[in-house]
Amino acid sequence: MATRGLRITRARARRFDGRSELSLDPDLRVFVTDLTRPYGLPVREDLLRAGVGHSYEEMAAGLLREELADDEPVDLLILAFDSPDVRPGAPSSLALSRSCPGSPLAFAVCDQGLGAAFTALRLAAEYHRTGFCRRAVVVVAEQTALHYAPGAPVRLPERHGAVVLVCEEAPGESMDIRQMPCTDDPEKEVRMLAESLEPGTVLVRGPGVGGPTAQPFTGVWAELAEGLLQRTPVLVASFDRRLDVLNTLALP
Repeated sequence: MATRGLRITRARARRFDGRSELSLDPDLRVFVTDLTRPYGLPVREDLLRAGVGHSYEEMAAGLLREELADDEPVDLLILAFDSPDVRPGAPSSLALSRSCPGSPLAFAVCDQGLGAAFTALRLAAEYHRTGFCRRAVVVVAEQTALHYAPGAPVRLPERHGAVVLVCEEAPGESMDIRQMPCTDDPEKEVRMLAESLEPGTVLVRGPGVGGPTAQPFTGVWAELAEGLLQRTPVLVASFDRRLDVLNTLALP
């Protein structure tokens, strides 16, 4: 029997201005205060009063409805993010599942730094191997507001952004995701990996390996969605300097 793997077949990206009304929800102040209290980090009362930030559900729901037809049921939805959402009261991943045909299993991946989207894709590929997941959606999202002063410098995006990655079963091997400790030269590691792949492989560089940092979490995925997905094979790479982890995705 021919091999059938899971790979990204289409994607849609959008950047957003403005703010979400949920950024003024009193529960957000309670959530941020509880989150930071054990670490003694100051809460950004100025941002909470101004209602700064955007909801991941609001950004991604429209993209899901645009990209998925009613006759395209989704088996799995994973929301991947780094900076916290402004809707702490309810899981945005479950809310987003209502915007997908098929009522998919849904959960979120966070606390992985820039690698969260790669982790989500790896999990989707593992679910496919069980035989019960033929179509998965990974939602990658970031918003510009951090409602507390971080304990170490962090790079926030210039604009709110969301990307929907639709992964479907197709003939051939699954996408290859690697997440490796790297304390030496991540750019060299990426070059070596690219050279080991098919000639003509398109390299999409993210933060830490020479790529742009304006949208640190969604940027490489937006670039993939905005034209490079049709130019496979593709290698997507991003290095998280906080965690010293090199994340790569190879699409055959």
